[in-house]
This record gives sequence, C-alpha cells and structure tokens, in this order.
Amino acid sequence: MTPRCRIVHTADLDAAGLREIRALLDHAFDGDFSDEDWDHGLGGVHALIEDAEGLAAHGALVMRRVRHRGRWLRTGYVEAVAVRADVRRTGLGGRVMDGLERVLDRAYDLGALSASDEGALLYAARGWQCWPGQVHALSPEGIVRLPDEEGGVYVRPAPGAPLDLSGELVLDWRDGDVT
Repeated sequence: MTPRCRIVHTADLDAAGLREIRALLDHAFDGDFSDEDWDHGLGGVHALIEDAEGLAAHGALVMRRVRHRGRWLRTGYVEAVAVRADVRRTGLGGRVMDGLERVLDRAYDLGALSASDEGALLYAARGWQCWPGQVHALSPEGIVRLPDEEGGVYVRPAPGAPLDLSGELVLDWRDGDVT
C-alpha cells in the first residue's frame, strides 16, 4: 500500500513530530542543515509521508514576500524537502511536491524555492522555471544582491497568472540569508 501524503500546519505538529522532521533533515542534508534552515521551514504547512519505518519524506511551504517589477507578491516558498535515504528515487519527493503545489496553486501569487543541484532536476521536471535574473534580499542594511543564489532559484507562477521572467527578484529578509 502506498503511504499517503498528509498536509499539516506547524501549529498542529507536536514536539515529537518536529524532532522527527528535524532528524530526517539533518540526516538527508549530511549535517549541513542549520538552525536558520530549520527556522525557515516553520510556520507554514508541511507535507509528510510516513511508512512502517517512520517519516519517509517531508517538505514545507511557508509564506514570504517577493518583489518583482515593483509589486510585492504573496509567495509560497518551498523549504526543507527531504526523502529518507532508503526510499529515495521512489517518487516520494514528487508526492511531497504534489501536496505542496496543491496548496501553492490555491493560496499564493507565486511559488519559489532555492534548489540544490539534485533537487533542481525534480523541480524542473515538474515545470518550475530557473530564475534567469538577479536575486536580492531586503536586508536590515537595504537591498543586497545574493549572487550565490542566482541560477538556483526556481519559480512557479500561480495558475492563470503568467510571470515575466525578466528583471530581478527581491526576497524578504530572514536571518541566515546573508552572511
């Protein structure tokens, strides 16, 4: 039987559930998942797939504001997508994205995410588009360019809302975004 994907808000996760998600992320990212990364994935909805061994896959969708062409867009930002090592390449990442994209398509003007090289293949296959222009963040010191993010930010316009892929994106500020 195929395990189902549950969509749960952070507020409805208990301490044990949050610890299980964090453990999956720490393991999936080989210890390169910071406290700031963890914080970025909280406060929205989580797509969870569990099997007989426990949590098999996770992804989060949180609200951010992204400025494009002078307009601040309500953006569903995908964070913390991970699949347990023993069930990778079995379609669970796609099922997590199915759940998150369902919410994104109904609640946001834009979807966005920052992809790893491995993750980029999944997102591109699902129709996400690599942002071709500059990426900035609105920092406490003003707008700061994020050249390390360029080429790794993917976007997905809401249905019926085409997105002009020219210009720049300015993302709202979060701790850990600019070092």
